[in-house]
Amino acid sequence: IMTQKLRIALAQIDTHVGAVAENAAKIISWAERARDELLADVIVFPELTLVGYPPEDLLWRPGLRSAVDSAIKTLLDCVHGIDLLVGYPIWKGDQIFNAAALLGDGKIKAVYHKHALPNYAVFDEKRYFSTGSEACVIDLNGIPTALTICEDLWVSEPIQVAKRAGAELVLNISASPWNMGKIEDRLDTFSQRVKESNLPVIAVNLVGGQDELVFDGSSFVLDAQGNTRCQMETFEEQLALVEVNHTAHGLALESDTKAEQKPLNHYVYQALVTGVRDYIRKNGFSGVVIGLSGGVDSALTLAIAADAVGAENVEAAMLPSRFTRDISLEDAQKLAENLGVNYRVMPIEPVFNTFLDTLSDEFAGLESDVTEENIQARCRGIILMAISNKKGKMLLTTGNKSEMAMGYSTLYGDMAGGYNPLKDVSKTLVFELCRYRNTLSDDIPERIITRPPSAELREDQEDQDSLPPYDILDAILERYVERDESIETIITAGFDEAIVRRVVRLLDINEHKRRQAPPGVRITPRAFGKDRRYPITSGYRYIK
Repeated sequence: IMTQKLRIALAQIDTHVGAVAENAAKIISWAERARDELLADVIVFPELTLVGYPPEDLLWRPGLRSAVDSAIKTLLDCVHGIDLLVGYPIWKGDQIFNAAALLGDGKIKAVYHKHALPNYAVFDEKRYFSTGSEACVIDLNGIPTALTICEDLWVSEPIQVAKRAGAELVLNISASPWNMGKIEDRLDTFSQRVKESNLPVIAVNLVGGQDELVFDGSSFVLDAQGNTRCQMETFEEQLALVEVNHTAHGLALESDTKAEQKPLNHYVYQALVTGVRDYIRKNGFSGVVIGLSGGVDSALTLAIAADAVGAENVEAAMLPSRFTRDISLEDAQKLAENLGVNYRVMPIEPVFNTFLDTLSDEFAGLESDVTEENIQARCRGIILMAISNKKGKMLLTTGNKSEMAMGYSTLYGDMAGGYNPLKDVSKTLVFELCRYRNTLSDDIPERIITRPPSAELREDQEDQDSLPPYDILDAILERYVERDESIETIITAGFDEAIVRRVVRLLDINEHKRRQAPPGVRITPRAFGKDRRYPITSGYRYIK
């Protein structure tokens, strides 16, 4: 007799890479909630649930394999009355598979090996995993249900393999990292798979931050007609229920979970907060330290930090020099007071003078130049790192993507620190996000947003003494870095040739700085780091 109803819980959770026992405990807790509160028959977790994503070279550690084996035994022993669909690596001889397994009634009921292994952008799964080829169709309360993993539904073949094997429903567990436009791309792509197969899809995605990656969740359910029947929240852990019923017209999927759409900058800001929160929390820091300048970058970084770890865990230091304007001091203090963070002023003039005195013989007869500017930045870096060391708080750097691209930053100065929230945020987007943050709470003083940006390392300095206007610079960088457009294409689009060539030259010669930069939240399809891997030492120069 065919059972008429199937209750599936979607567990959109934040896992911790390498913390297998911790992840297993979370699985048990969420499974018990789904069983007792939602009366679910099965609960579906994200990709590689037990080890977190991406586990990278941890997969080659024998200790990880032992921890996974132990955790599977724990899950089988501890969870009853509900089936679990859990992701974890499976080792077979010298091969490793990215797997999904259905656990229940004290046994492993079914195992699926991921077919499509992504090996582009931030992904390098072919470095670790072997490719699966068999469909896995299981009976869930009379419904033939196929298991798939993430990339399997970004390509066409695996869902067709599942359909040929008799599937009427597809479950997809994924760890799909967020970048701007990704939620729409994911929904559009999975909708295309539904259209090709006429099979409904239940997709459960990871949420949370892991080093530079952030995962948005945004799990969803599509019926066989491509209608969205469930849409979960972005950047929040959440448990949702989907009820699957047999009807004369096929499977009907229903859910009460329908997250509302928000503007793009809402998601960008959420991503930055999530990345900072999880990096600090998962690395065991008690809070953060930030050097305030009175400028827009450090203002946005301070707001993100306060929202991520709580204002009481944030310490801000203003480190003025002889070139710091009074309005910078005033604005920084006002910002700190608005956000409720611990704030102090520590002038660097005595330290700066000591360095100049020490170097006076070495520099005798030489003109003052960028060297003295960099010494100021390095004075600040030393002081901030000392506070970080002494108090066990992570130092956040505040440089944006535009500056990182152009090398408009100082090694061992303003680049000193453990994490950079704005590493992938263009300067123009920094301004937008400050405006967005002020719609939530009007904390960032208007003058910080409207005054011309300046590093304040020499008299009357402004960023655009050294750089093109940010709206032009960021448009060129987006085309060259994120879209891989040629110089000719960019010039043809209407940009000044001299400016384009200068921007590309500065980008090329500053790879060594970016390689030494702290990690930071990835929000674009092409961030500096794993996304964009250029040699430091290179004779290549784009001349034509």
